[in-house]
Amino acid sequence: MTDYKSPFQSITWEESHISIIDQTFLPEREVRIDLKSPGQVWDAIKKLKVRGAPAIGITGGYGFYLGINELRENKFDTFYSEAQRIADYLGSARPTAVNLTWALKRLMATIYSQKDKPIDEIKKTVLNTAITIHEEDRRLCKAIGEHGETLIPKNANILTHCNTGGLATGEYGTAHSMILHGHQAGKVKQVWVDETRPLLQGARLTTWELKKAEIPFKLIVDSASGILMQKGLVDLVVIGADRITKNGDTANKIGSYNLAVLANAHDIPFYVAAPYSTIDMSLESGDQIEIEERDADEVTHFANKSTAPKKTQVFNPAFDVTPHNLITAIITEKGIIKPNYKKHFEELFSV
Repeated sequence: MTDYKSPFQSITWEESHISIIDQTFLPEREVRIDLKSPGQVWDAIKKLKVRGAPAIGITGGYGFYLGINELRENKFDTFYSEAQRIADYLGSARPTAVNLTWALKRLMATIYSQKDKPIDEIKKTVLNTAITIHEEDRRLCKAIGEHGETLIPKNANILTHCNTGGLATGEYGTAHSMILHGHQAGKVKQVWVDETRPLLQGARLTTWELKKAEIPFKLIVDSASGILMQKGLVDLVVIGADRITKNGDTANKIGSYNLAVLANAHDIPFYVAAPYSTIDMSLESGDQIEIEERDADEVTHFANKSTAPKKTQVFNPAFDVTPHNLITAIITEKGIIKPNYKKHFEELFSV
């Protein structure tokens, strides 16, 4: 795995702007777009041109630098206040993804720690920190895969949900990194890919990534996971996470909770692979997680065509919360964490 080179880079910093693969065009076309302002970054995050909690955090970090770099304030207090305004604005794009707020808080802390330095120097330090966040994500995703690979049995059929690869992170991915490392070790027979309604991140993005990595896969509709488990065709389920609370409750793409219940009913391991930064120790349980509800058109339309009667009422949560008691283990760059999650998280964060 040391010699593995990712076939694509979803996010790059190009000296004065961000370049991203616009995921809304996939899989038909691989289109790169340039983001040169916080407004463009906000729009890209909100409209899922960039998606996946780590990738959102990385892009938001670069977007924050683009915003503060345009500030002309010379006094620190005014500069800091304006920087906080930019951070709050960017953070409003996707409130559920903790990596975005984590990255923005880290950059605000960086500014405060440099308060005695010239403003121009502070700006350079913020950019270097944003680049560091990106590089750290690459390393931690690799580590997640290396730890997670040890949990994969030989000749494994793996079921995954949504998209957790290099499109969603700095590189390698989270759950995808675990699959990738398992494939490199010769353990993966096949990956079952949930289409992931309503935006089809599995069908559009995960299949695209698996094909690039030459990993065998089959695409299924979300509701087919039960029959696969019933027939003994799933050895483990692995998903990513957008936020994990102190007790291990995990918010992830809508449909994840369904898979956890099904896996539990069929005695199949259910794993969550996510960065350490996804763990939010300020929240005691999943009841406190804000769940984003998205536009009704995502459910009532497909390919710009109506699939439901006009004025149909819709409930369209983007995420659900899997209770900690349904999760076999949580894999981070720091290792494999098993229940009792609250106890082990507290130990991890006290180090």
